[in-house]
Formats: sequence, C-alpha cells, structure tokens
Amino acid sequence: MQPSMFNLRVPLEARDEVFLMNTLTDAQLVVSTDVAALLDRATNGDLDTVSDEERGALALLEENGFLVDSRQTDWRSLEGYFAEIRNDASQLHVTVLTTLQCNFACDYCFQGDHGDYNLHAEKMSLETAGRVIQWIERELDRVRPRSFRLTFFGGEPLLNLPVVYELAERAWQATSQRGIRQTMNVITNGLLMTREVVDRLVPFGLTDVKVTLDGDKDVHNRMRPLRGGQGTFDRIIENMRAVAGRVRIVVGGNFDESSVDSYPALLEFLRQQDFADKLARVAFKPIVRAATPAPPPTPKGILPLIPVNASGKPLNGTCMTAAGAGGASACDSCGFAEDKMSFLREETKRFGFPTIDGVHMGPCQIHRDHSHTIGPDGSLYACPGFTGEMGQSTGHIDGRRDLFRERTRDKFAHLGAWKNCGECAFIPVCAGGCSTASHTELGDIDTPTCHKRSFESALLALAEEAASAA
Repeated sequence: MQPSMFNLRVPLEARDEVFLMNTLTDAQLVVSTDVAALLDRATNGDLDTVSDEERGALALLEENGFLVDSRQTDWRSLEGYFAEIRNDASQLHVTVLTTLQCNFACDYCFQGDHGDYNLHAEKMSLETAGRVIQWIERELDRVRPRSFRLTFFGGEPLLNLPVVYELAERAWQATSQRGIRQTMNVITNGLLMTREVVDRLVPFGLTDVKVTLDGDKDVHNRMRPLRGGQGTFDRIIENMRAVAGRVRIVVGGNFDESSVDSYPALLEFLRQQDFADKLARVAFKPIVRAATPAPPPTPKGILPLIPVNASGKPLNGTCMTAAGAGGASACDSCGFAEDKMSFLREETKRFGFPTIDGVHMGPCQIHRDHSHTIGPDGSLYACPGFTGEMGQSTGHIDGRRDLFRERTRDKFAHLGAWKNCGECAFIPVCAGGCSTASHTELGDIDTPTCHKRSFESALLALAEEAASAA
C-alpha cells in the first residue's frame, strides 16, 4: 500500500490534528497526527508491524482512497473518473446563445454596444429556435436522461425574448411528454430581468438567474455602463429586488486592479438589502481582457485573452467575461488574480453570503458528452467560450457533416490537458484548467492553465471550516 497522489493535508497545529483530503474520492477527514503519520510510514514502506488500532486507521484511510495499491491504481482510477463524467447520461445540459448582441458597453468586453458591433452580431431567429427544439427532442430520445437543464446565455440573452419564450415553452412540452424533469437558468446582465420575464419563465422550470455586479455603485457604473455612459447599477438592484423570492439569484462580478478594492463595499451594500437572504451564491473572478495578436506587456492585474483569428479580426464569440479566468502558469498577473480571488472569497464569507469553496471547481461541462452549447445560427460547440469561432464548432443542429466539425468534435472528445500536469493532486478538481483560456492564450486546448496557488489557498480555508465543524 502507498499514499494516493491525490492526497492533500493541512496541519491544524492548534488542535494537534491534520486535515486530510483526497480530491479523487472527495473524502475529507480531520485526524490525529498519529493517523497522518501512518501515511508517512506507508510512503517509506514501513507498515510491516502495526497495532490493532493502527490497522483500523489504515482500513479507514484505504476505504476513503488515501491508501492505494500502486501509482498505477491511481492513474486507472483517474481515467475511470473522467470516463464516468464524460459518459454520464443522467442529465442533458444545453446552453443556448439567443444572441451575441449586448446592451452594455463594458470596456473589457469586445462584445456589447461598441461601434457597429451590434449591427453585425448574430441573433437567433424563431425559425432556428424551432430547429433547436427538434434537435433537443432527438437528443432526449437518444440519451434518455433523467433531467434536462436549459441555460440561456449571450451576449445578453434577454435581448431576444421571443426566442427565450419559444425555447422555454416548447422544451417544457418536449420534456413533459417524456417524463423528464426540466430546469432552466438565465445568465444576464440584469437590466432586462423584470418580474414579468421571470414570472413567464418560472412555470417552465426557471430555477435561478445570474447577474453581474462589478463592484460598488460607482465602480460598477464605470465598468458596466450603457453606450451613452449611463449607469446600470440602480436598475439592476431594483430588478433583483423585484424577482427575489420568485427565483434564486446568483451574483457574479469581474474585477481588475482598479476595481477589486470596491468589492467589500458592494458586499456591505448587498448585506443591507431586504433580499440579502435570497442570494443563492456570490462569487467574483478576474477580468479577461481582449487583446491584439501582439499585445503590449500585460498590465498588472489583467489576465490576457486573445479572441482574434489569424488576421487579427475579433472573433464573434461569447462574452469574454464568462469564458473563464484561466492564465498561463508563467503569467505575471496570476499572483495578483489568485491572491485577490482568495481575498474576495473570504470577504464574501465574512459578510455571510454563500460562495464557492475554491477547491471544487470542476471538471466543467466541457468534459461531458451530454453537455452542448448552441450558437445563434444553430452551430454546436463544446463550451460557450468557443461560440462564434466556426473552426471550433463540433457540429450543427441540422446534422450536416463537415470534415472540420468532425475533426473538432474528435479533438474535444479526447480532451486531456490534465495529462500534462504530472502527479498534481488537484487534477480531479481542475482537469488541467480552462480550455477556452488554453486555446486563446496558448493555442492548444491540451496545454494546462494552472492556478495551483489559488487551490492551495482555498484548501487552507476548507481545512479551517472542517476543523471548526469537527
């Protein structure tokens, strides 16, 4: 027997105990230092003589995956873990981008109301929406899932309400006829998220909406204005108040060095609102800024992302604020991003809001065969972050057979950035990082984007919480 390579430990010196976690089994234990010492003995092959008490402890460690027969056992288990995730047919998850247009003019996003972008950005027609439903029905019959999850995204998805309503109602009919449970969520900037919209969608399975607040009122209005410079904060807050209690509200936010210090004020403001207890989750991440093909030195606090094709033309893809916060391991700004993510995660908890723990971050939907993204024209993608980049399309709702799509589909089917991560214990909860970031920053979806430092910081907080609950 030997310790698993997925073991993590945090000494709890004040208690003379150790927090143990195995990221593959998700086992979490608070044990005495004597039990932790058994793992060290196993490393050295010093388990020939053990007491009955130690034998019981070893059995517990083995049962929870902390001890394995060999390193090959670990690798086989990891392969099986990813295969199980990829083949899981319990849920069919479809993200539909109703439009690539946006009514905001965020300076960090190449989408939005900048110049003539919205004149050319794609918008799904009702005719295409009908074909999307036909494709969903075929997938429901093929996969036979227990549940169906429909996500509306963009651009700003609520700019195309006729398609949102059409898809929601007809998908509900299709799932109801098959005895399949349907749930929906909307990722929106919040400006058009009215009570009427929510009440129209709740009967068809709407469970939650996600809105973005980029700091306190003044900072948010600077970061996320309308084209004319008008602020959007007050309107979003009133819309949140109007729908609170009708649907779960998730709050996100995008920070850079100029805005990150305003987030504690935002959290204090949210805590004072009458809908504070209706917020299901609050979490923030660093901004991913568009760049040119040959970017100048990256300013401190900015993670570079290059959504352009070979000629330098911006890709008409999904909103970069949602494409992921990955960065190359050599990125000079990663320390800033990870330190601030840790800071904001702890601040969010301090103000009493539920948030991500920073450890259980994946694998994301791109690793699941039965999770799909559909662009406004009906093209299929493995992830919203690739939408609009036709060379990254994995198929089409009409079933057309294009060689480039088949090659792309095969590429994503064999996705394995984690295979280049050595024996990192965080592989099961990271899977090599964000594939969108790997593609846009590094040119290869199988090159890892590493944020191990952030995981390690989050692990310390997780250990403290486990110790306090023990």
